[in-house]
Amino acid sequence: MTPHFTLPALVPEELDIQPLERSETIPSSWYVDPIFHEFDKEAIFSQTWQHIGPASGVEQPGDQSVSTVAGNPIIAVRDQERQLGAFYNVCRHRGGPIALHDCNTKVLQCKYHGWTYLLDGSLRGTPRFDRTELFDKKDYGLVPVRLDAWERMLFVNLAENVQPLAPLFGGIKERISPLALSTKKFARRIMYEVHANWKVYVDNYLEGYHLPYVHPELCNLLDYRNYVTETFEWHSLQHSPIQQGNNLYGSSADPAYYFFIWPNFMLNILPGRLQTNTVIPVAHNQCLVRFDYYYDDISSEGALKMIEEDVAYSDTVQKEDMEICEHVQRGLESRAYNKGRFSVECENGVHHFQSLLKKAYRQALDKA
Repeated sequence: MTPHFTLPALVPEELDIQPLERSETIPSSWYVDPIFHEFDKEAIFSQTWQHIGPASGVEQPGDQSVSTVAGNPIIAVRDQERQLGAFYNVCRHRGGPIALHDCNTKVLQCKYHGWTYLLDGSLRGTPRFDRTELFDKKDYGLVPVRLDAWERMLFVNLAENVQPLAPLFGGIKERISPLALSTKKFARRIMYEVHANWKVYVDNYLEGYHLPYVHPELCNLLDYRNYVTETFEWHSLQHSPIQQGNNLYGSSADPAYYFFIWPNFMLNILPGRLQTNTVIPVAHNQCLVRFDYYYDDISSEGALKMIEEDVAYSDTVQKEDMEICEHVQRGLESRAYNKGRFSVECENGVHHFQSLLKKAYRQALDKA
């Protein structure tokens, strides 16, 4: 089968996975060549589970939530029988949008020519179409997308052959017990535009090596001397005790957990708070990072004060990450850099991610 995108010039040896102690980092071209942006959409983001938001956003019949996955507009909607489904947000007439924003509706109506669909995706109304021959509405329902949930967070997958969602998160609920994520309440969403390739942002997330140099205040919160990274089949975990003393998150004995789930989703867990990050590629040198905040309490006066302080603190850390990632992008684009080496002590999470990336690239090339 001929792919509908340009295959990048990949050197076979660059797809080899070496032990951490002997491995080089991936080449700079994988971050800076525009061909890789299109390749990533097909090889990675069209083949994996992608987070679209909290289940609380589509709890009632008629609730709809719009998102974009690998450049494709998506709509999740709960029908009158309270069944949750997802579809391409694309009218079957001439490609118009079905929904432009999150809302509640009785029917789905194309914003271009007014075709209407029931909430289960079946075509209902086609204005001024009576004279069209050999046309059956049953053949023109919205195209469905696979949807699943983990801990009341929604994910979609555009692939034809979809692996189950649950194994990506295998062991996480048990690891953080008795903490529970499903009971936390969604509070707000914040979007950040980062002028760096999505892989730069993920690499940066996956190591604490940079904390003393980029996030000095975060080192006052975390016990950096006991910062540990562990890797699993589809995710990795960075964890650290929280420094005892006067800080925003109290004197809890629970550690800070930072989970990365392949390929672009993060769970940042601190006492009383869950923050999720989704890294969305926009261009070869630009990505969006979507932050969703969840808390045990989102209504009391004390909780609202804590939320504002937490969001402000997180915003400071995020802006520090954005700044260093944008500097790294410029470094990767320079003539001075092609590949580097890994710190065995600090960068096993980055090596784990880049190994999964190489596997995905090889699979995509084998299919092409």
